[in-house]
Amino acid sequence: MFDFRTQNGIVPVYKMIDSCASEFDSYIPYFYSTYETENESVVSKKKKIVVLGSGPIRIGQGVEFDYSTVHAVQTIRRAGFEAIVINNNPETVSTDYTCSDKLYFEPLAVEDVMNVLTLEKPDGVIVTLGGQTAINLAEPLRDRGVPIIGTDCDAIDRAEDRDLFEKLLLSLGIPQPEGRAVIGIEAGIEAAREIGYPVLVRPSFVLGGRAMQIVAKENVMREYLKTATEIDESRPVLVDRYIRGKEVEVDAVCDGKRVFVPGIMELVERTGVHSGDSISVYPSYSISDKVKETILDYTEKLGLGIGIVGLYNIQFIVDPSEKVYIIEVNPRSSRTVPFLSKATGYSLADIGTLVTLGVSLEEQGLTERYPKEKGRYYVKVPAFSFTKLRGMDAYLSPEMKSTGEAIGYDKKLHRAAYKAMIAAGLTLKNYGTVLVSVADEDKDETVPLIRRFYRMGFNVEATTLTGEVLKENGIRTRIRHKPSEGSEEVLDSIRAGYVSYVINTRAVRSGIHYGDGVAIRRCAAQNNITMLTSLDTVRMLLDVLEEVTLGVSTVDAE
Repeated sequence: MFDFRTQNGIVPVYKMIDSCASEFDSYIPYFYSTYETENESVVSKKKKIVVLGSGPIRIGQGVEFDYSTVHAVQTIRRAGFEAIVINNNPETVSTDYTCSDKLYFEPLAVEDVMNVLTLEKPDGVIVTLGGQTAINLAEPLRDRGVPIIGTDCDAIDRAEDRDLFEKLLLSLGIPQPEGRAVIGIEAGIEAAREIGYPVLVRPSFVLGGRAMQIVAKENVMREYLKTATEIDESRPVLVDRYIRGKEVEVDAVCDGKRVFVPGIMELVERTGVHSGDSISVYPSYSISDKVKETILDYTEKLGLGIGIVGLYNIQFIVDPSEKVYIIEVNPRSSRTVPFLSKATGYSLADIGTLVTLGVSLEEQGLTERYPKEKGRYYVKVPAFSFTKLRGMDAYLSPEMKSTGEAIGYDKKLHRAAYKAMIAAGLTLKNYGTVLVSVADEDKDETVPLIRRFYRMGFNVEATTLTGEVLKENGIRTRIRHKPSEGSEEVLDSIRAGYVSYVINTRAVRSGIHYGDGVAIRRCAAQNNITMLTSLDTVRMLLDVLEEVTLGVSTVDAE
């Protein structure tokens, strides 16, 4: 059995929160550490399992992991174990002392966690339910003799170590975008040249797409690598070829012998927007049965090949030729577990926890790899707080920016999307003015979309170059000049209050970004105007408006 105290002479004791101010006797198993002699945390003789939480809420890592923790605790208790949670998040359900048998409100750092584990001596510790924060503790805890149950450190390494993961994919015959793991600025520049711009770059071992960026120019790449190196020199930067295609996501459970996939989710926005900021749809609505079968095959091979025991998440790219690539495998619970659990009726956190405790999928009655899809659509729409987070650029990118989400469901896809958009706080109007300013590479794709607005009766305003293209294509457009042209006409239109939607994109292939776009997006956010920075979102919005106002629907559930 592990024992950290022999290595550290100064150890804390644990005091219980007293909600009655010592006026009455009370037992509240909610503990905090301090340094004195009396320890109020009485260790039981029951078998016990410790679950590591996700720590304080931040953008990119939030209550979705809390959901998995709470469900896991309930399952552990039903299985006859004492359930102990370590988490220092004051706002979540998992830190409600009535949820678990014991709660330690301690930082998710190795020393603090080890002090608790040395006291409690649990039979197992689960690290795969608290996001990347908990996963990052797996190896140092394992090295100190802690019994990690479920997906082990070797499996985590096979999923997260670039070299090991590439070797596994090669052995399984599964393609991924060409990429390199680099250390150092010049190595990164050379990798980007060989792969070809634009490239997707990110530090390894991050959550929420933190510091992830699409880079199209060498000078931008050099600046990025300087910053990334300063963030963490001990971990490489990942440089991948940027493939623009449909993004598909899967949450699954593997017990070491079988794989269970409750559903396949299709993201509305193409690659380049973080999955947490994308509109997600279950069941998928535009990918073929052949692509679905490929995704299921890859999911099964990866779960078994990596050695997953419990929950895992995979993100895929489907290119225009229907070739399926792997973006990444997360060997843990993901932010989509609550959504997919509600949509499919299969409680993934409970199923995954039972697998972690040694109950196979077959013993749980889950013998099908992929159950029959539901007869209605479920749509998850992100919610943003740009009006409250002053200074943040509202452009959707590979770095996650959403602060919540809402779900809508219906037999008709676009009615489900309408419900979710309204619930997420979007102001939807089927009248007014649409203001457009898009990158040169997006202009051709934008024209038919704006024509649909025009036919619905919207007025159209646009910045100079975008407006000229729209006029050339027969769309009556009022030109509004930008700050770089010596005028704030476009900003004044937004401030005037008559604009219903602002559509603004920036260049990916050229990598040229102007300050006008930032000013337009910031002005729209400050004036609570519904703003769209992806043409895929615009297309979905138009489908919703046409369905709701005209009764036109292109996709219905079977």
